[in-house]
Amino acid sequence: MPVSFPWWTTRRKSSAGLSAEADARENNKVETNERDMSDTNNTPADPTLETNGQPVAANDGAAAPEAGGEDRVAKLEAEVASLKDQLLRAMAETENTRRRAQRDREDASKFAVSSFAKDLVGVADNLRRALEAVPPEGREKDEMLKSLAVGVEATERQLLGAFERAGIKKVDPTGEPFDPNFHQVMFEIENTGKPAGTVVQVLQPGYTIHGRLLREAMVGVAKAPADGGAAQHIDTTA
Repeated sequence: MPVSFPWWTTRRKSSAGLSAEADARENNKVETNERDMSDTNNTPADPTLETNGQPVAANDGAAAPEAGGEDRVAKLEAEVASLKDQLLRAMAETENTRRRAQRDREDASKFAVSSFAKDLVGVADNLRRALEAVPPEGREKDEMLKSLAVGVEATERQLLGAFERAGIKKVDPTGEPFDPNFHQVMFEIENTGKPAGTVVQVLQPGYTIHGRLLREAMVGVAKAPADGGAAQHIDTTA
């Protein structure tokens, strides 16, 4: 037989179901409101909103760091330019010092023997004087004298060859204009038919070492004629 329940039991159950549905709808409404409020709080503020009727610039806070960054870049660029200039100057000074040191070494190597060479040119002068003291006819008559002269000539050639290898050159200015840098005037000669100041006689030849004067040549120069107007002055000082 089917079981029947009293009428009030059925009514109680219906009321309980309606109450549960209402509670669920209320909970859903509360959750929806909370979600909307959360979304509203997390939404970023509009940078263009006005404050007291005046628009607020959105990039005011970023302008100051940007200006500071530009100043720092300009300062660093100026520092780099200054360091580059100092580096170039230091490199140029180093190169100049290196060149001066190299030139000093070369000069020391070239002219270190100047004092010794100056003594040897006197030996060359004596060899030449010995050869000039032997007359040509004496060589023809005396075989021993001829052999001696040949030996002295060979010695002179060898000495002059050694001079040449060391950069020492003989200066014979006969017929050249007087040069106070390389010549020393000992006297003037009249009626030579040469222009005034021309070297007409060499008493002692000069020598140079790598283009630098080692010993000046002692010379006699032509004198201007007395009736040729004002005599030309010859500067005999170097």
